[in-house]
Amino acid sequence: MRAPHRSARRGVCARPRSLAPMHCSYFAAERCRSCTWMGRRYDDQLEAKQQDAERALADGTAAGMAWLPPVASRESGFRNKAKMVVGGTVARPTVGILDADGRGVDLRGCGLYLPGIRDVLPVLAEFVTRAALTPYDVPRRAGELKSILVTESPDGELMVRFVLRSQEPVARIRKHLPALREAVPHLGVASVNLLPEHRAVVEGSREILLTEQETLLMRVNGVGMHLRPQSFFQTNTEVAAALYRQARDWVQALAPASVWDLYCGVGGFALHCAGPERDVTGIETSADAVVSARLSAREAGLDRVAFQVGDATEFAAGSATAPELVIVNPPRRGLGEDLCRWLEGSTAQHLVYSSCHVGSLARDLAAMPSFRPRQARVLDMFPQTAHDEIVVLLDRG
Repeated sequence: MRAPHRSARRGVCARPRSLAPMHCSYFAAERCRSCTWMGRRYDDQLEAKQQDAERALADGTAAGMAWLPPVASRESGFRNKAKMVVGGTVARPTVGILDADGRGVDLRGCGLYLPGIRDVLPVLAEFVTRAALTPYDVPRRAGELKSILVTESPDGELMVRFVLRSQEPVARIRKHLPALREAVPHLGVASVNLLPEHRAVVEGSREILLTEQETLLMRVNGVGMHLRPQSFFQTNTEVAAALYRQARDWVQALAPASVWDLYCGVGGFALHCAGPERDVTGIETSADAVVSARLSAREAGLDRVAFQVGDATEFAAGSATAPELVIVNPPRRGLGEDLCRWLEGSTAQHLVYSSCHVGSLARDLAAMPSFRPRQARVLDMFPQTAHDEIVVLLDRG
């Protein structure tokens, strides 16, 4: 796997100089086909994503919009989070994915992950054996350990979560945790997530912290964001940093006195767009994420930034006034008819829309015709796949 090339400019990865496509032994052996664009030259991938975005937004709604140069990523070593399904046996666990028959496929050498994650996966496989954690057998619906989730911060600190069927193995994990921390001194947060149901989901609702430290600090663009175990964070830290910078630059140029950050997560956009003369409000359904965002704002001394637990649409519909600028970062399904209708009829003058699905983005923009797209940018959050992130600046036409 070729070593990535990093640009010295503001931490954004430049396009690779080599024209050869990335090689993955797992993909070549057909053990994993998750990266559907593996084997395509990276320049071609980026160009295809740019063209797809331009085609999707080529109708009258986006006429006259300026496209900024796309933000490239590293081809490998970029993912800050690994969601590794555990299979096999206690003596010989696999850490990776399951095949079509529910058998474990070991991918601990996957080149997409940051180096700290790749280095810790073999140690975690050994821990499965040491703590006698029986891998969950999907066809038989038996066993305990379903998956291991690992997140790496920009400082190299790790969060490790064990997704279990029940609490039965928790005592053994606690017993052997000191040995794991000795082997992995940069392990900051460890927890158990309980997922008793036989469902195709990554995690359950209940979390048991195993360490005194409760959050992983993600330092991005000099902004500290606390990440709790069940909080969402963009999977590509360097490209996320470019995304936040772009939104911050637009907001600073417009200098609004009031901003809403809807679907704010742990507060990435809100914290980046804060200012001494600006009131910023973040809205998020996850209570854990709001606790983290409030901690980050307090530590940064941002007393004009506030975060609330709530549904974005309900919050907007129940507000007596609208801000000058709204930032939205919805899930793949988009904003939905009700929020689009509210935004269209509101007094908000500017909108920053960050989207991970260009189809829902195009549909939402068509539902808000009084907002005219002015600038847009493709950010390659997910190399080797057809997915990307697009951020658009709109204002009243």
